[in-house]
Amino acid sequence: MTYGAPDGAADLPRYLAAVRGGRPASDELVAEMARRYEVIGGSPLVARTESQAAALERALGPGHRVAAGMRFSEPSIARAAAALVAGGADRVAGIVLSPQWSDLLMGGYVRALDEALGDVPHRVARSWSAEPLFIESLAGRVSEALGDDQEGAPVVLTAHSLPRRVFETDREYVAELRATGERVAAAAGLDGGRWRWAYQSAGHTPEEWLRPDLGEIFPELARAGHRAVLVAPVQFLADHLEVLYDLDVAAAAQAQVAGLAYRRIAMPNADPVFIAALAAVARRTVPEIVRPGARVLPA
Repeated sequence: MTYGAPDGAADLPRYLAAVRGGRPASDELVAEMARRYEVIGGSPLVARTESQAAALERALGPGHRVAAGMRFSEPSIARAAAALVAGGADRVAGIVLSPQWSDLLMGGYVRALDEALGDVPHRVARSWSAEPLFIESLAGRVSEALGDDQEGAPVVLTAHSLPRRVFETDREYVAELRATGERVAAAAGLDGGRWRWAYQSAGHTPEEWLRPDLGEIFPELARAGHRAVLVAPVQFLADHLEVLYDLDVAAAAQAQVAGLAYRRIAMPNADPVFIAALAAVARRTVPEIVRPGARVLPA
């Protein structure tokens, strides 16, 4: 399960209102988001997630079915759940494609799956950011992107920014984001002086968002004498707007202004190591006991 994406420019007002809890987006915001989606040629998130689902089904093997469900677009979580049940599923594991867990931010996925499955035994995986194969997948991409770098280009590990009010409500989630970065850096062999932490993709609201922002890091690195930078998101698992625009367009332009050559790691998408991580999460999440009429609540 993941956020989803608008089905073209005409669907943007509906999509943005859904993401914003029913509050319509301003004409200015709709126009700006339409511009960004046009720049990247539309979001591939739904297609990427469906390819991840297909790869996970192959990895799990016979007796397993996997469907992709979107919270704010089609194919919906309800549609995905119905397809699994129609295909004979008697137990369901739900995986939110965000390795770090927050009841505040991810509770909507749990409620959607509860409503869709009713008495079909099911459980939603909570935090899986410490899953060894997940860390291995990201660390491998960092090492691959650095290659034989002899200049010691710094690595900036990023996560989606949050309003400070959310941070004050759910500090454990923010701590888990940073802990993921520390695990990835250690697995990639980065010492403390080789990597930095930053937030990206702050929202279009006047309230305070978490810092440091990625764009603030680039001038600091340039002043320290660096000529290149590698950006590595530790929260995003597929290509989508926050990667293809926020990083590949906006952040790349900020790095160029600062005088830095810019690179980012490839997203996990359907990388076999990452899919193996999802398989491990799925296997330990599926309810173990099935009783007629019993309901296994998310744990």
